[in-house]
Amino acid sequence: MDEIMTIEEVAKYIKLKPQTIYTWAQNGTIPAAKLGKEWRFKKSVVDKWFNQHFDQKFAEYLEK
Repeated sequence: MDEIMTIEEVAKYIKLKPQTIYTWAQNGTIPAAKLGKEWRFKKSVVDKWFNQHFDQKFAEYLEK
C-alpha cells in the first residue's frame, strides 16, 4: 500500500519548510488531497512530481 504523508513528512522528505509545502498544496503546485482541514500526500505521487522537476538532460538518471 502507498504511504500517506502529512505536510511535515513531505517537507522533511524533500528537505523544505512545511510552510512551503502548505503554500504549494494551497495553490496546486504539488499534488495533494485536503481532508477536512488537513492536507495529505501519496508518497508515490510526490516522487513522480519531484522527478518531473528535473532538467530533461538528467532524465536518464531517474528511475522509471
